[in-house]
Amino acid sequence: MTAQLPRAERRAMQRALALAENSGVNRGPNPAVGCVLLDPDGNLLAEGWHRGPGTAHAEVAALEAAGEAARGATAVVSLEPCSHHGRTPPCTSALLAAGVTRVVFGQADPNPDAAGGAGVLRAAGVAVVGPVAADEAWEVNRDWNLAQTLRRPVVLWKVAASLDGRITAADGGSKWITSPESREQVHQLRAAADAVVTGTGTALADRPRLTARAPGVTPDVQPLRVVMGLSDLPSDHPLIDAVHLRTRDPVEALSRLWELDVRRVMLECGPRLAGAFVEADLVDRIAWFGAPMLLGDRGLPVMAGGPANLPTARRWRTVALVQCGPDLRIDLEREET
Repeated sequence: MTAQLPRAERRAMQRALALAENSGVNRGPNPAVGCVLLDPDGNLLAEGWHRGPGTAHAEVAALEAAGEAARGATAVVSLEPCSHHGRTPPCTSALLAAGVTRVVFGQADPNPDAAGGAGVLRAAGVAVVGPVAADEAWEVNRDWNLAQTLRRPVVLWKVAASLDGRITAADGGSKWITSPESREQVHQLRAAADAVVTGTGTALADRPRLTARAPGVTPDVQPLRVVMGLSDLPSDHPLIDAVHLRTRDPVEALSRLWELDVRRVMLECGPRLAGAFVEADLVDRIAWFGAPMLLGDRGLPVMAGGPANLPTARRWRTVALVQCGPDLRIDLEREET
């Protein structure tokens, strides 16, 4: 964080980042944002945070809490105020109408549709300082920021496999390779995703529900369930009411999911669809749940296809190792992300 800021504004920025991080907004098309209003002496006037799509943005929530006292105030915001009309009016308009005279923001908005708020405010005579906490603010909205940069949903590939990389036994059986502890974590990953994607082959073979059944996850807060592929599902299938993308092309699928406001995809699929995503270089993260067993070469591998040689194989960066009962979870990321 920029050290040249007055102490009151540095503390307010830390508070704004904390409000964003604890807002509960970790899914959907909108970022988590916090805002703190200070009077001209640096005293706290009000604070606010965004609660999800269609609700007041953080700046508006803080301004409403402050009322007339916001005139002449400083707004300290974790993300650059937006300047576009979406589900709600621009935050820049609200700040100007309230008479805010100074704005300090943590991170520039990477969304090209919403960026430019700092310039709008400066043109209107508001003193604007930022970005002053770019790294900290980026981490608060890590997946959302990456999705905005890529202009597609971020893809997490979940793998549940044996030590030798098999997802089924020779007879096709896959329930259960991993432990209950691993499966509980899978449900938590689903709960954090905007959409869970599988292929028609896996859907027909395993009849998964793809719901998040983790503690604290309510039935009304579920990821979008998505099936990719050309085959039809029977009328009694658990995924008959899921979104069915009749394509095998990962690029097309992600483009259509982006239009549905999906920014975080969890991929739970068989080897063919997994191989298609990997070959298209569209996997950003991997959650690999490894079970302490060997299944041999007659079971299905985690992915079909693959690089022709070692120099063309992507190297992944290990970011975490977690014991899940008898299993080991390995979290990996693309080197450049």
